[in-house]
Amino acid sequence: MKIKENFLLRKISDAYVVVPVGSAVVDFSGLVNLNESGALLFEKLQNGAEESDLVALLLEEYDVSEELARADVKKFIEKVKDADILG
Repeated sequence: MKIKENFLLRKISDAYVVVPVGSAVVDFSGLVNLNESGALLFEKLQNGAEESDLVALLLEEYDVSEELARADVKKFIEKVKDADILG
């Protein structure tokens, strides 16, 4: 899985947002707001990652159970799919 090329992650103050650039500006309206863990997952997806890579990343960075990490990753993947930013 990989984030489409024309979407960038930006940190604005204490918030993370995904913004469209280039041709994506025409087709995508709005912004996607992410928390810190969402930003971490987004960065990993920019370089291409599988669901198992994302789960491993959350387990490495946070003190959470594997069950919770898997559930959070599934929710995140659905969010980026619904926003049509996952290539």
